[in-house]
This record gives sequence, C-alpha cells and structure tokens, in this order.
Amino acid sequence: MIVFDLRCASDHVFEAWFASSAAFEEQRSRALVRCPICDNDHIDKAVMAPNIAAKGNRAVVAPPSAIPSAALAALAEVQAKMLDKSEWVGRSFPDRARAMHLGDEPSVLIHGETSLAEARELVDEGVPIAPLPFRVVPPSSLN
Repeated sequence: MIVFDLRCASDHVFEAWFASSAAFEEQRSRALVRCPICDNDHIDKAVMAPNIAAKGNRAVVAPPSAIPSAALAALAEVQAKMLDKSEWVGRSFPDRARAMHLGDEPSVLIHGETSLAEARELVDEGVPIAPLPFRVVPPSSLN
C-alpha cells in the first residue's frame, strides 16, 4: 500500500491509500477519487515528504493522521457513489421524504436540503432519513 497527499481543483489537500501508483491513476481516470471536502473529482498528487525506510528491524507504522484521512476519503467515495444513484430534490426534501414515508408517492433514493428543525420533525415522525457526512453542492450551482 502507498499513501499519497492529494489536492483537488479547489486546493483542498487530503491523503488516500492505494495499492500502487497505477491503481491511483486508474481510479482517478474513472473519477473514483474525489475530494472528501467538496466532492471534486479533479485530483492531482500534491507535493509530499519522501518516505524514509525505518532503520534496522523496526516496524514501519502509518502515521496516525493517515488513517483518518484514508477513512474520510473512503467515506467520500461511498457518498459519491450513493449520490449518483439518488435524485437531488433541493428544498423539497422534507415534503418528498414525508410523502414517500406515508406512501403518497413511490419510494426512491433522494437527497436535498432541510433545516435542523425540519430534520428533527421527520425523525420524530419516523421518516427514515440520515445526514450526509459531506456537504453536497446543489446541481444548479455547478453551472
């Protein structure tokens, strides 16, 4: 395994683990490598310090900061895949989620925006919702 410091087009820097440099390039070419902060898929390797081998028989352990960064990158990748299968409904999220829960419209995967108070109301009503771990940029703002 190899860890790379990566930088997105929005200049966010994060770390990710790959089986090899070729594995990174292959995943990047398929837009599978995404920024965990802004979900941007324009990713390049950032400048990073060289990895110096440990002296003698000491074990080489990943720095503690690399593990959370890799986990965040994996979580961002999962979120991106789920969003590809989901419909953006914007501010109509509470109404659409409630209507699906009550059977007033077919159940499909949706994501959108809601206030904390509206989200609490949905949870209190038993509507199955969950917050996304990373902010989603509304499709209308991408143009």
